[in-house]
Amino acid sequence: MTRPTSRRRMAPQTLTSDDEGNCIMARRKTIRDIHQLYADQTPITMVTAYDFTFARLVEKAALDIILIGDSLGNVIQGHDTTVPVEVDDIIYHTRAVIRGNRSAHILSDLPFMSYQASAEDGLRNAGRLLKEGGAQAVKLEGGESLCPMVHRMVEAGIPVVGHLGLTPQSVHAFGGYRVQGRDDAAAERLLADARALQDAGIYMLVLEMVPAELAHRVTELLSIPTIGIGAGNQTSGQVLVIQDLLGMNTDFQPRFVKRFAHLEDTIVDALSAYGDEVQSRAFPDDDHAY
Repeated sequence: MTRPTSRRRMAPQTLTSDDEGNCIMARRKTIRDIHQLYADQTPITMVTAYDFTFARLVEKAALDIILIGDSLGNVIQGHDTTVPVEVDDIIYHTRAVIRGNRSAHILSDLPFMSYQASAEDGLRNAGRLLKEGGAQAVKLEGGESLCPMVHRMVEAGIPVVGHLGLTPQSVHAFGGYRVQGRDDAAAERLLADARALQDAGIYMLVLEMVPAELAHRVTELLSIPTIGIGAGNQTSGQVLVIQDLLGMNTDFQPRFVKRFAHLEDTIVDALSAYGDEVQSRAFPDDDHAY
């Protein structure tokens, strides 16, 4: 594929109304819709979100995909890594997202040790994310060694997204969060892994923290969409964690994050104002009392 061209994104046209008469978007994007965006060279928009409130706002913005990522271990649970996250955590947050958003394609992470021990574990846990969580697809981290399991999942009717480059579940093996694929040998391994995963049946590939030129090579090599995070602008689309792009944690400042808002200061100021008014008894006033 050549570099995606810029095109104005339109909100979905299939609408319905809720019990209060509010207009809501009802048609959820499918894999076919994502592949049509790819075929049209329309950049694919994906965010990682974990709850009803943000999922509802993502729907208003008409973004294509919500990833319920194991990054909830960092963003929601406050862990240093994604390693402690459990399948039940992903199921819980996937359900919350689905209640808030009826238009985005829903993708859920398989967390650490939910698939690494055996193909049977992977198949069972991937099935749980679809059956109990309501996800449309699952994402897993790793390369060619996972291809037999990916093939089994796809054969069982479970759509799979791959993830190469910096794979956060392997952060201890990497010795930290480091850019991957810098030297020729590592780049060739990543290219081989990408090709093998496509052959095994994945329908999309996330590339995290790899050199932009290498991400471009992978995108040109494959006939499925690539989604970049810290991988340049030559991929088929992009993903960021919603709290990161909204600037809700100024302590977290990786190079690949662009803040499209600066809500940490706004939120702190609002909370401080609330505290001041409560302490001065200015709130609640007559307009906010019965």
